[in-house]
Amino acid sequence: MLTRRALLALAPAALALRPSVAAPAQRVVSVGGSLTEVVYALGAEASLVGVDSTSVYPAIARSLPDVGYMRTLSTEGLLALAPTLILATEDAGPPAVLRQLELAKVPLHILRSEHRFEGLLARIDRVGELLGRTTQARALVERLCAEWASSQQRVQQLSQASKPPRVLFVLAHSLAQLRIAGEGTAADAMLGYAGVRNALSGVSGYKQLTPEAAIAAAPDVILTTSEGLQAAGGIAPLLQAPGLAMTPAGRARRVVAFDALALLGFGPRLPQLLPKLAESLHQA
Repeated sequence: MLTRRALLALAPAALALRPSVAAPAQRVVSVGGSLTEVVYALGAEASLVGVDSTSVYPAIARSLPDVGYMRTLSTEGLLALAPTLILATEDAGPPAVLRQLELAKVPLHILRSEHRFEGLLARIDRVGELLGRTTQARALVERLCAEWASSQQRVQQLSQASKPPRVLFVLAHSLAQLRIAGEGTAADAMLGYAGVRNALSGVSGYKQLTPEAAIAAAPDVILTTSEGLQAAGGIAPLLQAPGLAMTPAGRARRVVAFDALALLGFGPRLPQLLPKLAESLHQA
């Protein structure tokens, strides 16, 4: 008969022979296009079981189940995917749905959607922690920081070569829904990073476009999204909007457009986009 001491001695060997049980795979729903980009950039896309309608990059993300627009989520739609983790930004809602998810004991992590490069790095670190990808997150942050430094050098060169233009950002869902971006917006932050001046100064948030506002702003360049330009029907119809044709940008037809998520999402493509944006605005 084995003694107690002998049994204790054999225990480690017995444990080593036991088959290892893999931890259950995560079932992640990502609410926010920039967060979905981060998940893919970390190589954790296999954990995704659903995304919201703003998650359009990379294109393969569109093949995942769609839980709807980030501001009008449905509790039933989210829970139907049996998520073990939901990633979202502060823009997610409505609040009632978020409360219901908390009551359902679904781990819900709300990340700040601040419009700064440092905010992007913080989101990458946090997503890396939540998905068990801290090593990949660290490598991604290091790469983006190197790209960011190079991008800022290019912006500085452009700013020194010519007077920074006045740029008006126009958010266009259709010609009937045009708004312009003031301070405290993602567009304003991007204009600052690109080394240009926001033509809509002294105004916070997004405001409806009016002839008076457009003429007073007197932009040298109009910036919009590629999706907005398409919704408006092109440059010519856009410039027929109230007051835009009477601005320096309108008269010279200086209109620049970029992909909405890349331009306003503050995701991993930000460092690569910045020099392209700055060159387009400075050289328009």
